[in-house]
Amino acid sequence: MKAWQFNGTNKPLELNEVPEPHAGPGQVVVEVKAAGVCHSDVTALDDAGWMPLFHELPRTMGHENAGVIAEVGDGMDEWHVGDRVGLAPVMSDGDALGYGKWDGGFAPKLVATADNLVRLPDEVAFDLGAMATDAGLTAYHAIMAVGGAKAGMKVGVIGLGGLGYIGARCAALAGAEVYGAEINPETRKLADEIGLAGVADSIDAFKDKGLQLIVDYAGFGTTTSAAIETLAEFGTFVQVGMGRLEATINTYPLIINQLTLKGSKSGTREDLAGIYELMKTGKLNPPMNLITHADIPGAIDKLRAGGVIGRFIAMYE
Repeated sequence: MKAWQFNGTNKPLELNEVPEPHAGPGQVVVEVKAAGVCHSDVTALDDAGWMPLFHELPRTMGHENAGVIAEVGDGMDEWHVGDRVGLAPVMSDGDALGYGKWDGGFAPKLVATADNLVRLPDEVAFDLGAMATDAGLTAYHAIMAVGGAKAGMKVGVIGLGGLGYIGARCAALAGAEVYGAEINPETRKLADEIGLAGVADSIDAFKDKGLQLIVDYAGFGTTTSAAIETLAEFGTFVQVGMGRLEATINTYPLIINQLTLKGSKSGTREDLAGIYELMKTGKLNPPMNLITHADIPGAIDKLRAGGVIGRFIAMYE
């Protein structure tokens, strides 16, 4: 089978012939039906700081996947051939699908374990199921589990792309008063669809709103700084986005306003199940761009260039 593989920083993905996987004890093989392309795929290709995450090369990338179980190994009696599943990407040992020693879904099949498997409801299509596995559970975990968004809370969301759209929508559905920051004017037009109380190109436009929580799904350094300048007293900042791996901040508001800074990485299988329950209601339908397996490198180039609205999802025959 053909797989798009990572071979090192500043090198393009290579389309290589790789052997089909088989399920060992405690494993299943999943036939991938949909695989998402993520901004972190771009930074993994472009930023040498990501190299420690790859234990050996080449590695098949693709950490946002949904599909159907095609083979079941010993000790996996709960699962059966034909089960529809979404795959939470992070393993219990800290590795993740598409990184470490685990191949991802930029190939027709992959190996997964009980760490990954979440039942995909019949009401949720494979494209939404794949999007939820990273953009969904990462966004949900950051704003709901780590940030504690709830009804009546004033919340800021930076970046309204794949993750931010979902995070902001989850908070709005929970009853929070949500304000969004997004540099793309076309994406800002989604404000009513998301349920935002206000939208601007920078979060510091809402300094007068008394934001109790800000979640940064962009992470470009200046966004981190602006959030800290904007938060109300005793506010909480959650960093998710990794557009840049460093930021310079003003520590004065951090100290004077007694702010709390948190990081949030991925999420849990429980978060993914929670996202699927929201998707079943039909009230969470983020924008998507459906592509083919052959289009994955082109999608990465478009993400690198910026201005993309919605998640790229590769659909497999």
